[in-house]
Amino acid sequence: MKNKILLYSIFTLFLFTIIGTITYVLYFKGYVQFNRPSKVKYPIFGIDVSHHQGIIDWKKVSDNGVSFAYIKATEGQNYKDNRFIYNWNEAQKNGLSVGAYHFFTFCKSGKQQAKFFLDSLPNQSIMLPPVIDFEFVGNCKNRPTKEKMIKEVKDWVFEVEKKTKCKPIFYITYEAYNRYLKGEIDGYQIWIRDIFLHPDYRTERLWTIWQYYDKGQIDGIEGFVDFNTFNGNRNDFYSLMHCAQ
Repeated sequence: MKNKILLYSIFTLFLFTIIGTITYVLYFKGYVQFNRPSKVKYPIFGIDVSHHQGIIDWKKVSDNGVSFAYIKATEGQNYKDNRFIYNWNEAQKNGLSVGAYHFFTFCKSGKQQAKFFLDSLPNQSIMLPPVIDFEFVGNCKNRPTKEKMIKEVKDWVFEVEKKTKCKPIFYITYEAYNRYLKGEIDGYQIWIRDIFLHPDYRTERLWTIWQYYDKGQIDGIEGFVDFNTFNGNRNDFYSLMHCAQ
């Protein structure tokens, strides 16, 4: 009897391992999507892009129902995305609301990063709120103390908010948020990444944007692109998301 139970347990473990491996491979290749937000509940659809998406045909992107695009501008204090200005101009030309995001590097000065980001922004009066991308993936290996990190983040936010007259949005992962930002940015909107579950199941924070899929495919972009949705209707979007400088 014990042998039968053991064999059954081994077979079950083996079966789940095989299923998990196949699911992961299919997800990695873009064939599996865990989240599909209701278009009725979340009618505002957007993407975020960088040079990794190559040359984008923004006319085709616009024709596929994309309402907004967040475009990578800068990283750290000396890297400017080489597709930023092209993507910014072409996305706007084709009717999309656009915003810029900065990848915040843990091991550099918040003030210097803010200055570099602000110097890279186009000079215009209306745009989506600036975004600070705060995550572990792709960041430097140094992990400052929470006190040091919060100081540098607040320095970045202060400089950007002062110049743009608009409160930045925090793009977060659960890991980075829980370690450093929880309880520190309650007055700011968040853009949350969750490709497996609806964020309401995993956080009590009210979110503004949800990145729900990172293997999206759409006409006008070769390869994968991140899919996002806004938490509200079109009136909410224009009242909450458009900064007039």
